[in-house]
Amino acid sequence: MTVEQNVLQQHSQKHQQTLLNQLREITGTTDVQLLQQALQVSNGDLAEAVAFLTEKNAKVPQQDETTYYQTSQVASDRYISVGSQADTNVIDLTGDDKDDLQRAIALSLEESSRAFRETGITDEEQAISRVLEASIAENKASLKRTHTEVWSDSPNPHDRKRIDNCPVGLKNVGNTCWFSAVIQSLFNLLEFQRLVLNYSPPARVHDLPRNQKEHRNLPFMQELRNLFSLMVGSKRKYVDPSRAVEILKDAFKSSESQQQDVSEFTHKLLDWLEDAFQMKAEEDREGEKPKNPMVELFYGRFLAVGVLEGKKFENTEMFGQYPLQVNGFKDLHECLEAAMIEGEIESLHSAENSARSGQEHWFTELPPVLTFELSRFEFNQALGRPEKIHNKLEFPSMLYMDRYMDRNREITRIKREEIRRLKEHLTLLQQRLERYLSYGSGPKRFPLADVLQYAMEFASSKPVCTSPVEDIDSSAPPGGTTGQQLPPPSTAEQDSLPPLESSGPASGPTTAPTVAQQQRVPIHKPFTQSRLPPDLPMHPAPRHITEEELRVLEGCLHRWRSEVENDTRDLQGSITRIHRTIELMYSDKSMMQVPYRLHAVLVHEGQANAGHYWAYIYDPHQRCWMKYNDIAVTKSSWEELVRDSFGGYRNASAYCLMYINDKKPFLIEEEFDKETGQILSGMDKLPPDLKQYVKEDNELFDKEIDEWDTLQACKAQQEKLALATAAAAASAASSTSTSSSSPQPMSIDSSPPDNAVPQQDPEYMEQPSPTNDSKHLQEDTERAISRAAAEHEERNPEALLDAAIKLEYARLLRFAQEDTTPENDYRLQHIIVYFIQNQAPKKIMERTLLTQFADRNLAFDERCKSIMNVARAKLDLIKPEEVNMDEYEMWHQDYRNFRETTVFMMTGLELFQKTSYVEALMYLIYSYQYNKELLSKGLYRGHDEELLGHYRRECLLKLNEQAAAMFESGEEPEVTTGLGIMNELVVPCIPLLLIHDTERDLLAVEDMRNRWCSYLGQEMESNLQEKLTDFLPKLLDCSTEIKNFHDPPKLPSYSTLELCERFSRIMAAISRVPTEGR
Repeated sequence: MTVEQNVLQQHSQKHQQTLLNQLREITGTTDVQLLQQALQVSNGDLAEAVAFLTEKNAKVPQQDETTYYQTSQVASDRYISVGSQADTNVIDLTGDDKDDLQRAIALSLEESSRAFRETGITDEEQAISRVLEASIAENKASLKRTHTEVWSDSPNPHDRKRIDNCPVGLKNVGNTCWFSAVIQSLFNLLEFQRLVLNYSPPARVHDLPRNQKEHRNLPFMQELRNLFSLMVGSKRKYVDPSRAVEILKDAFKSSESQQQDVSEFTHKLLDWLEDAFQMKAEEDREGEKPKNPMVELFYGRFLAVGVLEGKKFENTEMFGQYPLQVNGFKDLHECLEAAMIEGEIESLHSAENSARSGQEHWFTELPPVLTFELSRFEFNQALGRPEKIHNKLEFPSMLYMDRYMDRNREITRIKREEIRRLKEHLTLLQQRLERYLSYGSGPKRFPLADVLQYAMEFASSKPVCTSPVEDIDSSAPPGGTTGQQLPPPSTAEQDSLPPLESSGPASGPTTAPTVAQQQRVPIHKPFTQSRLPPDLPMHPAPRHITEEELRVLEGCLHRWRSEVENDTRDLQGSITRIHRTIELMYSDKSMMQVPYRLHAVLVHEGQANAGHYWAYIYDPHQRCWMKYNDIAVTKSSWEELVRDSFGGYRNASAYCLMYINDKKPFLIEEEFDKETGQILSGMDKLPPDLKQYVKEDNELFDKEIDEWDTLQACKAQQEKLALATAAAAASAASSTSTSSSSPQPMSIDSSPPDNAVPQQDPEYMEQPSPTNDSKHLQEDTERAISRAAAEHEERNPEALLDAAIKLEYARLLRFAQEDTTPENDYRLQHIIVYFIQNQAPKKIMERTLLTQFADRNLAFDERCKSIMNVARAKLDLIKPEEVNMDEYEMWHQDYRNFRETTVFMMTGLELFQKTSYVEALMYLIYSYQYNKELLSKGLYRGHDEELLGHYRRECLLKLNEQAAAMFESGEEPEVTTGLGIMNELVVPCIPLLLIHDTERDLLAVEDMRNRWCSYLGQEMESNLQEKLTDFLPKLLDCSTEIKNFHDPPKLPSYSTLELCERFSRIMAAISRVPTEGR
């Protein structure tokens, strides 16, 4: 065979194997012969091959031996991820027909090469594109998906501002969480980050790309550089990856609503990067063999050693992402062991020339970044759709790869043989132990030690009679001694019913069963009929047993039980020791020389056809795990990672593990400045072009913040002017007499002269007409004035005012300091109580009290009128520098917000009590949000956050149950209403539960999602399946960005008295709910 033919064969084998891998992944079929036949029938068209394999009555013709040989050499999806290169020493197993085969391969390759020269796209990429297009077309036709709603940005840029050096998130621009998870994992490999940031396109392509591949890869590379630079130096909390995503979507020819296959995306991303760096490497190293940094970073090699029908072969293959099967394995090492051995391998290292076939894989070269792709999806032939495997699979934070290395082949084989022998022995011991723990020949089995103990207890019981029925009083209930007897009638029944003939000896009129008793025979009472009367022994006892028999029997049973317990302990100890021996088989230092540390875990939550992706990435500098969930980047823990990634008890599990060589710290080390020796961070990492790019983006963001601040300042100024205008108008409309005396120093402040007159106060302070609320406040004021007049002989209005204010403040101070029940919140009764509890400045409280006594509604007699005039005069004389009116207005606005929050809470709780959950939700949502804002300023600024959080959470759970019940009904109006509740109410609220990451809220979200995910495995009508498939991605989206929300409900106006009464009633009602119910 010529060198050219050998190269042709290698390329054809690579292409053929890639098609086989894609076909296996799409259909879930593992039969190599059937896959090969499907490709032959379809002439290499994957879409037709998929149709052929999923046909129910597809026949599987037998392949000839030659075809099987050709397939077997490379038939393994475990190692062809990105490409393979066969060793020149591979033994040719193609038999006599190899010349014909080579000619066919050459023709095929010639055609492929011609297409590649014309378009720059390989057959592999064209085949993938055809399958994706067919899949998308099928989804459009059958599922009729609508565009997924995109989370909108907060209008306030301060909410989008990066805090210190917190990692930058990526915005989900429409089912792109897959993109975020992969990109963040690669970005946090600092060596990869440096390669991308410092990449410069080849000089020859600046004018015009030569082919379509260059036309696509180079713009993507530039957008990836731009994206990485923003992730390094942006002032934004998260950045928009739309440009890079659009190039990817164009290449995949996918619709916006089609959630990408992450494994395929990762393959393609690395391919593109490899191509881009290859072009640069070829230009930089003319005449030398170019080194591609992507290949050196992500690709390794392994040796496939095998025997096929007695003929040995060896292949060296290149791999990138290493696929592992999950089903049937408990941990990562079990997956790897199974992946490294294929078929019957006894003949591989035996002297006999056996006819058995099989192969082993041994790594010859591991990449610095080792990526495992966990196959958690399989195709259900019966249902005709893919399904997710939720099995639990454990993986370590530190993985030692020594046992899989070719250099350790012999010692690993010895250890594998020893483990195999130990496991066989372990199986025998477990079988023996099971006989002790499940003893018996019937359907019910018990531990043998317990059986012997029960026998001993029986033998030792003292008999009370010779028959179990002789000592039972015939008038007493027969209990459970016989299943045919009935519970006794009551005394009234016995007296009123005539006696009948008895089948046994008569012992009185009450012994014979009555007609009523006979009629009740069929009635079965399982919880009362078998209850033993108190005078019967608890256990049966032997009728006849001598002391000697009992002594011998007890001796035997004691001895046997001790023997059984000893045997059980010995078996359990042996089993534990064998488990420990197997665990420590590879723990010696010689097998711990190739350590790989877990760098990133990519997680999928949901089912095969819908779900959400995020990533856990280890931060070696902070020594903690970080959770990258679209725009949200938060600190996490190994425990949370295990909960979300291992699988087994919820719909979330890892689908990709990224390990890095722990002996190559350059992968995650920061770069140092060559001149100063200082660590490069932030903008210093970036080359000049990217530094300018980030600088311009930051300037745009700063400008946006400045414009926002200016706009808000204008709005605040307009509000102040409106208040001042209203106050001036009120002042001009009234005639007031001013006191000639100056006010006593009260440390109070005023606004400028035009604002010196009291502003129009809120309803809880003063109203133009005497409403119930102002009457309530007016009565308190008049009461304070009357007490001051009674206690002071001084009739001077100013002295009376000072005394009345002190009395009123003392009264309110007692309220503020009093311990009250939840039903009585004195903060609602008076603003000063709120101020005292929240430690408002003294001058703010003094001015507020002065405003209370300046109420015009007090002028019903001369004394009150004179005091009111003095108070108004004091307000007029307050100097601008004495009290900050902005601060004064802020405190009053906080109190207005507190009352408004109370009304939201009160209304929401009332509606919740009435089970009007749809109406209650918005009130509870807004009350929680407003209350949280209040509590951020102080502990007593708002209400009990835990209480509000509970009812908000419960309301969402109730609505979720209502909607699920409507969906289960299957009736079109009910289903539409239920999904409407979810889409319009529940789903928009889920980010509110996720954003604060409290355990109860997270569990509630998980319960809601699990409720709907449980329908995926159930049979249902096609229209319901369509609606469910369309709805689930919205429910499973874990983005914590708040979506545009409903406007707050309109609130009625309540007087203080009405507000306090309603608040007291609802708080008393919910306080009667048991604690565990809240």
